[in-house]
Amino acid sequence: MTKINFSDEYFMQQALKEAQIALQKDEIPVGAVVVCKNQIISKAHNLTETLNDVTAHAEMLAITAASEYLGGKYLNECKLYVTLEPCCMCAGALNWSQISEIHFGAKDEKRGFMKHTPPIKHPRTKIFNGVLEKECSETIKNFFKTKR
Repeated sequence: MTKINFSDEYFMQQALKEAQIALQKDEIPVGAVVVCKNQIISKAHNLTETLNDVTAHAEMLAITAASEYLGGKYLNECKLYVTLEPCCMCAGALNWSQISEIHFGAKDEKRGFMKHTPPIKHPRTKIFNGVLEKECSETIKNFFKTKR
């Protein structure tokens, strides 16, 4: 019997799997999972092109699904793992959800929420970056290489 190590890397790998699904749909390959008590309660990937909706970011869809699963709007006992640093829109939604932790892989130098001072986040939310950063960065960079 194989024991699963529920580490930050494990959950980011699950988010990377979601990013690959987005890539297969020719979406910007960003994936997200929301974890509560070491259990993935929602997963999502970008669907902005598919849904023709600028708000259909992986984080937004994962927040909505997690809230539905829990039956409440607050995710203060949950962690988000996302392959790319959230934008300001997603950071605002994460703030309102009172998410406990945000773990992201690749930095978004142009649109990432961390470039704002202070960063847009709930006061109790902890931020962790660089989880599987190389893999997350390569996924995004390779996508845009094919587009340019």
